Amino acid sequence: MTSKIYASPAAALDGVLFDGMTLMSGGFGLSGNPESLIPAVRDAGVKGLTVISNNCGADGFGLWMLLNNGQIKKMISSYVGENKLFESLYLSGELELELNPQGTLAERIRAGGAGIPAFFTPTGVGTVVAEGKPVEAFEGRDYVRETWLRADLAIIKAWKADPEGNLVFRKTARNFNPVMAAAGRITVAEVEEIVEAGALDADAIHTPGIYIDRIVLSTINEKRIEKLTTRPRTQEPA
Repeated sequence: MTSKIYASPAAALDGVLFDGMTLMSGGFGLSGNPESLIPAVRDAGVKGLTVISNNCGADGFGLWMLLNNGQIKKMISSYVGENKLFESLYLSGELELELNPQGTLAERIRAGGAGIPAFFTPTGVGTVVAEGKPVEAFEGRDYVRETWLRADLAIIKAWKADPEGNLVFRKTARNFNPVMAAAGRITVAEVEEIVEAGALDADAIHTPGIYIDRIVLSTINEKRIEKLTTRPRTQEPA
């Protein structure tokens, strides 16, 4: 059987990138970002990307790299955040944006992985979110119809993997990664540690290896914090 483990992020993406593709990228803020795979996408130079991700990185880091390099045509996301480049490109018309309520975005991705083409939600009814979408009433309440999201490629980050691609995520870094793993036609996972087969507790596996096509050991694990606020201690701890 062909190994799922690749020697480098660039090797893990070889042959799966093309201009105009739809790309899912895990993470929430800068937590759980595929920190090693994003620069490899940048270096590959693919253009006209539609990127599905909660947000578009932060100034100088994460998906911002692709945005700054002119590779992203459209973002499907739920948070614009404090990314000044995102703001300027959107306002100038150089970047398309499909803004989703965060729960709706997560469910659209989950539906894509589950093979559910559409679902109804009350979130967004009567707002710009519902414009152009069918609305139906169920038990006296209006619901807007949302459609699934799927991608040509999903790039995600996990804590541990075994050679079969079974994944374990760590705490809040799990976020969008598991649902994206299921919604990508091809899914590449970068991980902090690759363990031997059988080393992972079967009951602790978050994403089964059937969803993972390629695995690569992370080369970047900075785990930056977008905004850190501190205050001086009022007194020394006892």
